[in-house]
Amino acid sequence: MTTPKPSDPLSITVRIMGKEYTVACPPEEHEALVRSADYLNERMTTIRRRGKALGSEKIAVMAALNLARELLEAHGTEGVAPADETAIARVRQLRLDIDSTLALE
Repeated sequence: MTTPKPSDPLSITVRIMGKEYTVACPPEEHEALVRSADYLNERMTTIRRRGKALGSEKIAVMAALNLARELLEAHGTEGVAPADETAIARVRQLRLDIDSTLALE
């Protein structure tokens, strides 16, 4: 039997909606994987509780769509993130200030 090296991937078992999944990951990503699995499990369980009798695949797709939208929103992707009306108003005012200053020159 060989002793695993610190850089060898770990075999981690996570539980999502009552099913166990074994995933390989680098040792330094172990905690992130466990937290991600817990978060996904929480999101999928919430969708299952809210919805009608949905299958696991549909619940997974709905959770993935929600998480993808949140990720795009966090990255400020145009058309996804809600408009920041205060920032828009400030930019408009700055544009007016610049235009009026340039008009004086």
